[in-house]
Amino acid sequence: MKPMSREELDEILTQTLEDRRLSRGERRALREVFADMALDENGRSFVRHRVFALAREAIRGADAHSVLDWAEDVVKLLAPVPDRPAAIAEVHFSPGDRCRLCITRMLKQAQATVDICVFTITDNRLAQPILDAHHRGIAVRIITDNDKADDPGSDVYQLGRSGVPVRVDLSEHHMHHKFAIFDGKTVLTGSYNWTRSAAEHNQENLIVSDDAKLVAPFVHTFDKLWQSLGPSS
Repeated sequence: MKPMSREELDEILTQTLEDRRLSRGERRALREVFADMALDENGRSFVRHRVFALAREAIRGADAHSVLDWAEDVVKLLAPVPDRPAAIAEVHFSPGDRCRLCITRMLKQAQATVDICVFTITDNRLAQPILDAHHRGIAVRIITDNDKADDPGSDVYQLGRSGVPVRVDLSEHHMHHKFAIFDGKTVLTGSYNWTRSAAEHNQENLIVSDDAKLVAPFVHTFDKLWQSLGPSS
């Protein structure tokens, strides 16, 4: 893997520093980033140096305590970890069942969390595995577009009534993302809408990866959107 530059590292760290705390998802994503970097003692010292350099820049009066808490939380993640299993790198296309079956498999394999951020969900063959994951104790969250949530056949509000936390975009624009994060370490994204038409008729694509440098920005974006959007009605 190509070594990460200081600029790339600073960009990832700065994203997690933005709200002065490490969310659960950001913590997992950073741990994956550091594992990918295969840090030796010099590498860990370099990351610690960048963490505290960014912290010093961010400290402003009463904000100092939370910034230092962030720095401490990040540095704790630098402890050596066991070797990671082989990386996940998959590509699927529709029409056909490959994209849908991939999503279903990822939902079934999730062990702790599933964060779904998609424009629309109207395919019952995907809504049911989402509900099944929720029922077996997986912490599922859904972000979607409010206009599409009101479409005929939308499964979003039914999932919400079943206890799955849902938040929707309330602006005049669209929440047009199509991605999902599984256990904070694998991302699934592409043009594929979670609809029956996407499976049966449309030319769509889906990519799955556990590359920590790709996953971390998705985790950050989901957490940021979740905090900014309202609950579904």
